[in-house]
Amino acid sequence: MEFLSWIEITLRVLTQFAPVWVALIVTFIVSIKYKRKLGLYGKLFDSSIGMIGFAIVMFWVFTGTFAGLFDMIMTHDPLSQVSGMKNKVPGIPLRGAEDGDYAYYLLGGDNLARDVFSRMVAGSTIVIVIAPLATMFAFMVGITLGLPAGYFGGRLDIGLSFLANLILAFPVILLFYLLVTPEIRMTGLPQYMAVVLFSFPLIFSTVLINSRFYIVPQQRNLFLAVTLVILGMLYISLINEEGSKITLFNAIDMFDVDAGLLTVFVSVVFVNSPTVFRIVRGLAMDIKTRDYVAAAQTRGEGPWYIMLWEILPNARGPLIVDFCLRIGYTTILLGTLGFFGLGLAPEDPNWGATINEGRKLLSIYPHPALVPSIALLSLVLGLNLLADGLREESLKD
Repeated sequence: MEFLSWIEITLRVLTQFAPVWVALIVTFIVSIKYKRKLGLYGKLFDSSIGMIGFAIVMFWVFTGTFAGLFDMIMTHDPLSQVSGMKNKVPGIPLRGAEDGDYAYYLLGGDNLARDVFSRMVAGSTIVIVIAPLATMFAFMVGITLGLPAGYFGGRLDIGLSFLANLILAFPVILLFYLLVTPEIRMTGLPQYMAVVLFSFPLIFSTVLINSRFYIVPQQRNLFLAVTLVILGMLYISLINEEGSKITLFNAIDMFDVDAGLLTVFVSVVFVNSPTVFRIVRGLAMDIKTRDYVAAAQTRGEGPWYIMLWEILPNARGPLIVDFCLRIGYTTILLGTLGFFGLGLAPEDPNWGATINEGRKLLSIYPHPALVPSIALLSLVLGLNLLADGLREESLKD
């Protein structure tokens, strides 16, 4: 069996991503066809920059989804080591390949004889799960605290702003390092932080539904019951992992979360929340002076109704743009943590850890570090282009 040429490697890599290309084509066809009915998302397809960014981001979203849920795209087990494949160049035949094995390491082997291509694909699954979810939780915290701080002002604003500035005063990397070190994890501090931070989606949903349907008690109570049961079970499952110091409600614990993953997740939410708080607070202080807010106050609407149904919808443009940018920042932070070996398990195929392992022999074997570096760069670039496209279209509203 001979080495593959670069043309053959490229064609085989593109073929492995066939499900992703199909999903992208279908997504674009449907989105463009119905773009006039899809609000700001539909307007994104009027922006060439936004479309390019969206395509790059969705490429990695589909890659991570197909790899994580359906075990597709990857050619080998990202953790398996094959004798004789250490630091091999791209396109090398697999030694001792048996029936059913993919015959090549398309992008070569790393310093532990693992397939670089498969580890790059598997690493996308970690990013597309943690980065958007952690950013969403940070927005839940920032919105829930930022709206009343900006709307009411006074001592509430002073107190919450002081706490936000106190957290922001710490260097981000140092704060991450402190939160994810084994000594801190053994104290149970990240889990206790999760108890507080993960409660904000419950609080936000409760206030949102109550403020909207408070004049229809039966409908409000039904929505609240369904929402709180679902979110409550997810909340308990998230904070009550195996070996937890908090042992309440084990009977309804639906799944366990890896301690390292939980620590990284909590750390990202904790670091991003103060920045989101300041953005939401500033928007609320500006929008509360508008005429439609005064009209809602004249109608006798409650403060939370005004904040959530008058102010927040009119702040959606800047918040959506910041959400995309913040996912990019979070992706970089996850890569940084992985690079320093903090949080996630060392053998995890996350991009940061893979880059760190590959850099040790960068001058001799560049491919183990370059492949995940390009993947990380492309995802962050796509998120930035997507944010630019959304900003461009939101300004036209």
